[in-house]
Amino acid sequence: MSKIKVGSAWPLGSSLTPNGVNFSIAAPHAKNVDLLIFQDENDESPKETIPLDKQNKSGDYWHIEVEGLTVGALYGYQISLKDHEASETKLVLDPCARGIKGWQNYLRTQEGKLDKDYIHCLKGVVTERDYFDFKSHPRPNHSWNKTIIYELHVGGFTKKTDSSISETKKGTFIGLIEKIPYLKKLGITSIELLPVFAFDASDAPEGLVNYWGYSPINWFTPHQGFVDASNPLEARKQFKNFVEVCHDHGLEVLIDVVYNHTTEGNQNGPKISWKNLGPTYYHQDENGNYQDVSGCGNSIAANRPLVRKLILESLRCWAIELGVDGFRFDLGIALSRGENLIPLNEPPLFEEIESDPQLSDVKLISEPWDCGGLYKLGDFPAKKFRTWNGHFRDDVRRFWKGEKSTIWPLKDRLIGNKSLYNDNNLAVVFSINFITSHDGFTLKDLVSFNKKHNLANGENNRDGENNNNSYNYGVEGPTTDKEINNLRKKQQRNLLSTLLLSPGIPMLLMGDEIGRSQGGNNNTWCQDNPLGWMDWNQENWDHDLKEFVIKLIAIRKQLPEFFSPDKIFDNKKETANDKTSDFWIQWHGIKVNKPDWSDWSHTLGFSINKSNEGSAIWIGFNAYKESMIFELPKPISPWKKYIDTSFLKTKSVSKKPLANQSNIRIESNSLVLMVSNDYSKEIKL
Repeated sequence: MSKIKVGSAWPLGSSLTPNGVNFSIAAPHAKNVDLLIFQDENDESPKETIPLDKQNKSGDYWHIEVEGLTVGALYGYQISLKDHEASETKLVLDPCARGIKGWQNYLRTQEGKLDKDYIHCLKGVVTERDYFDFKSHPRPNHSWNKTIIYELHVGGFTKKTDSSISETKKGTFIGLIEKIPYLKKLGITSIELLPVFAFDASDAPEGLVNYWGYSPINWFTPHQGFVDASNPLEARKQFKNFVEVCHDHGLEVLIDVVYNHTTEGNQNGPKISWKNLGPTYYHQDENGNYQDVSGCGNSIAANRPLVRKLILESLRCWAIELGVDGFRFDLGIALSRGENLIPLNEPPLFEEIESDPQLSDVKLISEPWDCGGLYKLGDFPAKKFRTWNGHFRDDVRRFWKGEKSTIWPLKDRLIGNKSLYNDNNLAVVFSINFITSHDGFTLKDLVSFNKKHNLANGENNRDGENNNNSYNYGVEGPTTDKEINNLRKKQQRNLLSTLLLSPGIPMLLMGDEIGRSQGGNNNTWCQDNPLGWMDWNQENWDHDLKEFVIKLIAIRKQLPEFFSPDKIFDNKKETANDKTSDFWIQWHGIKVNKPDWSDWSHTLGFSINKSNEGSAIWIGFNAYKESMIFELPKPISPWKKYIDTSFLKTKSVSKKPLANQSNIRIESNSLVLMVSNDYSKEIKL
C-alpha cells in the first residue's frame, strides 16, 4: 500500500512533488472518487485502488498525493455521481492528463467491453511539466502584417512513400522537421497545424479513420499517432523538438485547437473522460440531451468557470510548456455561447484568454462561425483575436469565375476588408485571408471541378460543402485538353496573386503551391491515404506554379509598404499627407481614374500613389473572356512588369522597363502587377 497524503487542488492533473505525484481533478458533482494506479497499460486490474474521502476534496476539486510514484506512472479514476453508491467501474481518463497510454487495445464504444474491462480503456500518464526553453529557442514573433501562414496536416505532410522520410518518421513531428527547409524556401513565416491534441482516430465511418483530428479525446496530450515511438513520454519531447527547430529557422508554430466539442458525441456517444464528471462540461437541455452547434454531437459550455479554467490550463500547457506560438480556434464563436446556447456579447473565456499574462505574446485566430448559424466577423466578441475571412474567399473566387456583381466586393477585399470590419482602418491586421483551406477543394480542384466528388467518404456524397464557387472550364476533372489546362493554370495564379498581393494576413493550403489534387473530394476528413496527403512525387508537381508562389511571397515581403501595410490606404491624396503615410490608393478601369463599378463589369485596376509624385505600383485585373487594353497612370519612375499570370513560365516576365508606358494589354482571365523603377530596386528575386 502506497503512502498517501491529502494533496492539493493545484496544479490540475498529475504533477511531480518532492516525494511522489499529486493528483487533482475537477469533479463538482462527484460523490465518490477512487484513484487507480496501474503497472502496465495492458493490466486487467489496477495495481492499487485508492479511495478519496472528504479531506481529499477542496471545493470542486478532488486531490491526493501518492508517494513513491514518478514520471511514467499510469492512472485513471472511478467516479460515482450518486450518493451512497460505490464509484462506477468504468475507468475515467483525466481531462488534464499530459500523457496517455493504452491506444493499442483502446475500444471507442462500450460494446465488447466487460465490467472492469480496464485493458480497453485509456490511462493517464504522469509526465514532466517543464517549461519550454525560450532562451535558447525564442519565439520568432512575426508582426501580424508580416505574417504568412501555411496550413498543413502533420501526418499527411510526410506520409507518402516518396516523401524521402524514413518509415518510422513518416507522419510524425520528427518527420516534419525534415521538411522545414522546403517550407522556408517558400517564404512563409508561420506553420498552422491541423489538430495535434490527442484525438480518436476511430471516430469515423466503418472502414475509415478520423484523419483531420477534429475529435479531441484530451486537450493536453500531443496525438500519439504523430509520435515516432510507442512511449507516450516521447510525445512531449518530440513535439518540443519540432517547435525548437521551427523557432531556430524563424518559423512560428500555430495549432488548430478544438475546444468547442469533444469526441464523446451526444447522449448515445462513449463516456471516456468529461461525461463521467457530471453535467459541468457540456451544454445540455432540461432532459439531459446534448445541445449541438458543433455538428459533432455536443458543445462545450465555455461560459462556465470550471470549463474555462480547463481551457486556459490547456492553452498554457501548449504555449508555455510546449512552445506553441499561437492558436486557431475551430468554430471559436461557439465558445461565446452562454446557457441555452444564447450568444454572449462579452464572453468570459475570451476576456480571460486576452488578459492572461502567460498568453500575452501568442497569436489568437478564430473561425467566426459555428454550425448553429452564429457568424461574427468584424463584430467578433474579442479584442485580440484575428478571424478567418470567408467573405474574402468567396468574393475572390466569384470574381475570377466571371460572375456578375463582383467588382464592388472585390474592391473592399483588395484594400483590406474595411467594410467587413466596421470600417476599421486596422482591418488589414485582423482579417485572415484565404482562398482554400483543409475544409474544401484544393486550389487545383477549385478550377477543375464544378461539383464535389466525396463518394469515398461513405456518405453517398452528402457530406462536404455544396456551394464552392468552383468551375471546371469545360471538363469535369483531369483533361488532356491543353487550352483548358492552361486556363486552369492561369486561374490558379490569379487566385494566388489576389491573395498574396492583398492587405491582410494570407494563408496558404498544403500543396496548393505544386498543384495538389484530391480528385474533387472537398471533405477529406476521413481520408488518411494519398487522397489527403501531400504529394512528394515531383513528376506530378507544377514546378512553375511553385516558383510563381515563391516569387509572389518574395514581392510581398520586399514591398511591405504596399502589400502588407499595418493600416488601410486612404482614397484621396489630400488625406495621405497625415504623419503615418504618404501613400494613397486610386481606382481605375480600362481608363485611368474611371473604374467601372457596374454589376456586369469584370475589369478593375488600382494604383498606390505617393503624394503628388505619381504611382508606385499598379495592378490590373481582367476576368473577362477577351484581352483588354488598360491605360496606365503616370508612375513615379518608369514602369516594370513583375507579374503577368498569362505567362505560365515564371521567368518569362521581363524585368526591363516597358517600352510603352501609357497602356498595356492584359490577356483574358489574367492579372498584371507593375512596379515603378524606384521601388523595383527593393525587389530581389
